[in-house]
Amino acid sequence: MRPRPGEMLHFSEDPTITLFRPHIAATARHPDAVVWGVDAAQAPDYWFPRQCPRAMAWAVPGSTETDEERIIGPGGGRRVHAIEYGWMERFLGVELFAYRLPAESFRPIGDPVPHAHVSGQTVEPLGPAEPVGDLLRLHQDAGIQLRVLDNLWNFWDAVTSSTLGYGGIRLRNALPRPTRP
Repeated sequence: MRPRPGEMLHFSEDPTITLFRPHIAATARHPDAVVWGVDAAQAPDYWFPRQCPRAMAWAVPGSTETDEERIIGPGGGRRVHAIEYGWMERFLGVELFAYRLPAESFRPIGDPVPHAHVSGQTVEPLGPAEPVGDLLRLHQDAGIQLRVLDNLWNFWDAVTSSTLGYGGIRLRNALPRPTRP
């Protein structure tokens, strides 16, 4: 599930939204009231239940072969997403929907690489919410490895100290960091 040209997507577990009004998200570091959307490159970051913590890594220009082998590994593809076992049942059973939004009022945010797009205007979806479908199949079809881990923090630490591109969403919902013996 990706946007078509001229569109942004907004993923939600609520299929009844008719207007997206600018607001300040409780978890946002962005200080302005906005509507959030994602482009085609960012869409896979949201193929998860909304509150599911996830850590993601992907090869970028400048990624070393050593880091790609160490973190992404030999499983194929150039991208890996990781969640915790405690979220797997929810991941497999969630009903996730995508709203197609007109892209013209959106602008990218994030430095140096945009991680989302925002609009300061009320946005009307281009149509009703569309079921996203099987999240596991979306990952498979996109060539994205999905890892299920006991705890995300060791993976996150490896990713953030590597030459790979990375992102983390809802990490505050992850299990606590394991204590070191």
